[in-house]
Amino acid sequence: MSKTSQQNTTAEANGISVIHTQAHASGLQQVPQLVPVSPGGGGKAVPPSKQSKKNSSVDRNSDEYRQRRERNNMAVKKSRLKSKQKAQDTLQRVNQLKEENERLEDKIKLLTKELSVLKDLFLEHAHNLADNVQSVSTENTTTNPENTG
Repeated sequence: MSKTSQQNTTAEANGISVIHTQAHASGLQQVPQLVPVSPGGGGKAVPPSKQSKKNSSVDRNSDEYRQRRERNNMAVKKSRLKSKQKAQDTLQRVNQLKEENERLEDKIKLLTKELSVLKDLFLEHAHNLADNVQSVSTENTTTNPENTG
């Protein structure tokens, strides 16, 4: 170790050691580092805040444990019901959209037929009008010889 810094290593129960470094001469402070105790790196380094949760033994017969389990079970049940309701709502919306799509397709077919009928009527009328105009113009040329020359 150097003259300016000093290191203290403390071993934790879960196989993690924390190195505390104190810098004397430079006035700098270093953040504690997590390193595995075993040289092979036998486990993951765990932050100190999570170490206390893993080390505390839980009494499965305690009231606190039972209350937490009950709250968790209720939350899971609520989450599953919410998910099931969402799936049902989605299915209902899909069915509504399918029905609407069928109605719209039927309307398209009906309007297409109507358009076809109206086109036929228009073309028939236009053809008859063209025939009438031609017959009137030929009648005018035969009855008015002064227009010919």
